[in-house]
Amino acid sequence: MLCLKLRLGLVGRNGMLEPWLQSKGLVNASQVLAYFAVAKLGEAPTDGKTETNPEGLTAASGKWASAIAARLHLAGLSCKVLDKGTFEKSMLEKLIWISAFMLVGARHQGSTVGTVEKEYRNEVVSLIKELASAAAAEKNIIFDQGLEERLCAYSRTVAHFPTALKEESIWRFELD
Repeated sequence: MLCLKLRLGLVGRNGMLEPWLQSKGLVNASQVLAYFAVAKLGEAPTDGKTETNPEGLTAASGKWASAIAARLHLAGLSCKVLDKGTFEKSMLEKLIWISAFMLVGARHQGSTVGTVEKEYRNEVVSLIKELASAAAAEKNIIFDQGLEERLCAYSRTVAHFPTALKEESIWRFELD
């Protein structure tokens, strides 16, 4: 029987640090899931507030989560404090977002995140569903309803950002 097995490794920004944190004995380290971006040095950040999540998508978890959120609020950015389980689901959602949008964007060279959401929506939604299914099975979780729309809504917030494949942005899969 052929089975798709999700490999979650140490990935850079926009990724899951879970295996690396475990290997260093840091499973309870505070973490931030940043849904804000700066297009160019000196520009104000674009906050991850969307029509589906007007409170913003940025989240923190762990001992210092409230302090992190307070600092981000002082900078005019949103940040909610989440328990570990809810944070992990949100982290997986962001990993699905970066993986799906960058892969579809790479397939259609020169596409921005907004172009992928608008012109290749069926393709990216199909990939989101496939990645979410693999993640849910691997991590034994259930994603909240509306995942595809949440991720597409965030894409409209950062529509002008380019897509590019970076090794640390993409999940690794193995066939068993």
